[in-house]
Amino acid sequence: MVRSTAWLLGALLGLICVLPLVLMTPRTAQCTSLKTLENKLIGRRRNMKHNLPINYTIRVHYEEVFKLSNISKLRARVEDLEDGDLQDVWLLVNREVLKRILRVLPVRHPSYKYTTDLEDLFRKVQQVFPPQTDEREPPERIEEIYKRVKEIDSKGWRFVTPKSLLDNCYRTMHCLFKDCFSSEDREQDYCGLPHWRKGRKRLQ
Repeated sequence: MVRSTAWLLGALLGLICVLPLVLMTPRTAQCTSLKTLENKLIGRRRNMKHNLPINYTIRVHYEEVFKLSNISKLRARVEDLEDGDLQDVWLLVNREVLKRILRVLPVRHPSYKYTTDLEDLFRKVQQVFPPQTDEREPPERIEEIYKRVKEIDSKGWRFVTPKSLLDNCYRTMHCLFKDCFSSEDREQDYCGLPHWRKGRKRLQ
């Protein structure tokens, strides 16, 4: 009798723990994962600047320097572009960026664990991304970005600090997933604005 009661209590506790995840909508799950990622990215300054040599840069594809200004240009120039296309680019680009950072960090480096944690959080974000439908092909420009990011012998390399790359990740995340974040987030004020307007706003 005691054993049966203990089993029932254990099953009930398990159900209580799992139930919030079961009832969570795909959108809620996505926002939860993104907010967890946001909290982790707050530590990027210490891990990607203070723990690395001054002005240390890594080689990345041109397309992997994905900034707010790139979002504005794509929205202005690419026909039939959907938010999901830009979100997929954001996910792909930043997962590749983290791979490049890990390649240059020794396992015992103080920022290695931080970077692997970020990589794991990106996997979790990808798991809750809405599935792509087979009925629609991404715009040609978006497919071109996918291809170039995966190219090994690319001619469009750039040298960028790891912190700058994660700064881009943080800001573009707030722009592309603004419904998941508070309206008070400063990054949203710059979403979709041309680069020169962002600069002017800072001077005010």
